[in-house]
Amino acid sequence: MPVRTLSPLDRLLAGVERAMEAVAGSPEAARPSPGDTVPEAPMSELERRHAAGLMRINHVGEVCAQALYVGQAALARTDETRAHLMHAAREETDHLAWCAERLSQLDSRPSLLNPLWYAGSYAIGVAAAAIGDPISLGFVVETERQVEAHLAEHLTRLPPQDERSRAILARMQEDEVRHADAAQARGGIALPWPLPRLMQAASAVMKTVAYRI
Repeated sequence: MPVRTLSPLDRLLAGVERAMEAVAGSPEAARPSPGDTVPEAPMSELERRHAAGLMRINHVGEVCAQALYVGQAALARTDETRAHLMHAAREETDHLAWCAERLSQLDSRPSLLNPLWYAGSYAIGVAAAAIGDPISLGFVVETERQVEAHLAEHLTRLPPQDERSRAILARMQEDEVRHADAAQARGGIALPWPLPRLMQAASAVMKTVAYRI
């Protein structure tokens, strides 16, 4: 059976579908949530709201990851780079679904600003890819390293008894490390100053807003 080559329109429509799923849909995970085997622990209302705020931040992070990867894949110079980015995006879909499920379990909701987060991240992904694959892959490396660091922070900030959320974030952290290593092995280069600092500043704004909204 001949393999169909996707046209730019095909990719655009697929991107729109993925955006709608990330922002307003219910993505399905290919892997079971690491929290499924962990019993729910009682928490006070304050602890539950704090855990939900942290998980909302992580859900926004996964919305942004979807947008970044799809935007980068749209202008990737080689089929190999595009395939690598979309494979990572599929794994990030698991994270998105796990975080959405955990928010529901905590009687909370995703960020109301998810369309804004997605649009901004998609634009950044397209801009990085337009420069070339080495910079685009380097952007993946830097992004995943920063996500790994903030997940480590959240693992210490969760309520002590919330082992269900902690199991999810620990598995996500493992995946982010692997994504960064894979992008670096494929030729990702270090981003020039001050891009890493600007990324950290943008992340700090996102975390502050997403915790509440």
